[in-house]
Amino acid sequence: MQGITTEVLGQDGISMAPLPEPYISSWRKNLAGLDGDSNTIDWHYHTTAAYLSAIEQARPAINEAYLVPHGNVRMEAMGLADKPAEPEKIQRMQEILRRELEAGAYGLSTGLIYIPCAYAQTEELVALCKVVAEYDGVFVIHQRSEADTILESMQEVLRIGRESGVRVHFSHFKVCGRQNWKYLDGMLKLLDEAKAEGIRVSFDQYPYVAGSTMLGVVLPPWAHDGGTDQLMTRLKDPAARKRMIHDIEHGIPGWDNFIAFAGFEQIYITSVKTKANQPLVGLSLTEMAEKRHQDRYDALFDLLYEEENAVGMVDFYGTEDHVKTFMQRPEMNLCTDGLLAGKPHPRVYGAFPRFLGKYVREEKALTMEQAIYKITKKPAATLGIKKRGELRPGNYADLVLFDPATIRDKGTFVDPTQYPEGIRDVFVNGVHLVQDGIYQTSQPRNGYVLRK
Repeated sequence: MQGITTEVLGQDGISMAPLPEPYISSWRKNLAGLDGDSNTIDWHYHTTAAYLSAIEQARPAINEAYLVPHGNVRMEAMGLADKPAEPEKIQRMQEILRRELEAGAYGLSTGLIYIPCAYAQTEELVALCKVVAEYDGVFVIHQRSEADTILESMQEVLRIGRESGVRVHFSHFKVCGRQNWKYLDGMLKLLDEAKAEGIRVSFDQYPYVAGSTMLGVVLPPWAHDGGTDQLMTRLKDPAARKRMIHDIEHGIPGWDNFIAFAGFEQIYITSVKTKANQPLVGLSLTEMAEKRHQDRYDALFDLLYEEENAVGMVDFYGTEDHVKTFMQRPEMNLCTDGLLAGKPHPRVYGAFPRFLGKYVREEKALTMEQAIYKITKKPAATLGIKKRGELRPGNYADLVLFDPATIRDKGTFVDPTQYPEGIRDVFVNGVHLVQDGIYQTSQPRNGYVLRK
């Protein structure tokens, strides 16, 4: 309904496949804060090949491409422990990665604030990206820091590109926290230097000054060592809580401290899984603590414990000037980075119409031609998706008809679940799925699973 005809799954290094049998229960809990949970699907597919086949059998409405998630690969090779990978474990990860790339994935993703990806050293990522480069895949990364140490973090990512030869793509590129806005010029300089050096770099961006993820990321990485079951034990332990509070208030070198750069008052709860805590959805952490008549930390820890870590959040961190600066860079293509549960970030319903309405028509940050390129041909080329992203004879008929004078997003952070205006027709592989702004339930779902 916002004009997307192909989406890329497997973001941020933690996704559905591969999923070894012994880790199904723990991994479902780890994913729940991002994706919710489901008892209606069969979780015993084990590999990317079988997972993609399951999507095919379900007949998606739009096209689905996949990135191999680093966290799943690491989990299959060495579990969820907080420890560096020894050479034989890295070799095992390379073997798993090859198997998953052979299934048709377009590259490798990682999210270095999420477990178990956060436990990886740079050398591990270089070794894996050498395999990705063999397949001419792309390395898609939520980098280790988007805040205090963002320049060092970018240097790590560029080192991975340099030493492995892989194409590097930064996920949802930004700098978080007013105290870190001073690093903008340094970030742009690193992008320019990478291009001059011949490192192939791109990034995606959603057109908002707030992000969205699972609330558990506000806890220090060690709290998640061993997975969600071990986290639950620590959240009950007064000594562990005291240590968490100390680390949040004093910081850990190289760790993105969301409470430090956004604050309790600028982090909002977007989803929970229990009925008892549904009234907390839409409140800030400060408001939640007041409603529960608790200290802010106790309220935070209790909520994560009660929900088994399955809590979504939105955090406000940025400035409109930065959004437009990044938007105008040649490396940029648009994304949603969308999570669907509860009261979601409005980007789930409005990222693409907002880009064309607010930033193109109203603010003239880009021309319409530049913007269309950044939401069609540019992302297809970045991922290596063939015969899509361009109007050309012989290509697949993924088509969107919209009115440039009226297209706009309608969702807000208070009321996000609103379809946009100005998108008249959407075709997926030639099937007319949206007609005169209305989704056609009588039409067959005609999305394909795309394999590289």
